[in-house]
Amino acid sequence: MHKIPVSVLVIIHTVDLQVLLLERADHPGYWQSVTGSQNPGETLLQTALREVSEETGLNAADYALTDWSIENQYEIYEEWRWRYAPGVRFNTEHVFGLCLPTITTIRIAPREHLNFIWLPWQEAAERVFSSSNADAIRNLPLYQQTNF
Repeated sequence: MHKIPVSVLVIIHTVDLQVLLLERADHPGYWQSVTGSQNPGETLLQTALREVSEETGLNAADYALTDWSIENQYEIYEEWRWRYAPGVRFNTEHVFGLCLPTITTIRIAPREHLNFIWLPWQEAAERVFSSSNADAIRNLPLYQQTNF
């Protein structure tokens, strides 16, 4: 079954703006926030909840999960296009924030990630490979002030 070209990006952060990053197993050195494609029949919120659980072991419903109402469209990297239906070249990404009170130990999914790290938001924005991920992290102080 092909992936749906709709995904979520969840910026997991603490109240003091430490950001969780995950290192991709299929691309060592590529750091990112929680991300994943929508499954058939899921709402975007359900996708965000599922991806956070799968990738970190956290129950996002226990914390402040906020839809930032940011939508990014980007061209899917050539190396990952085989996962989508033939001819699909673009993905629409929806950005969420998940605020935790403090740095929390997580459980990574070994098939998906090699490692995790908590970094101050400025450093996290510089570390991620995706420009939309970097932009979302750079906007974190704005969303922290207006939504929490």
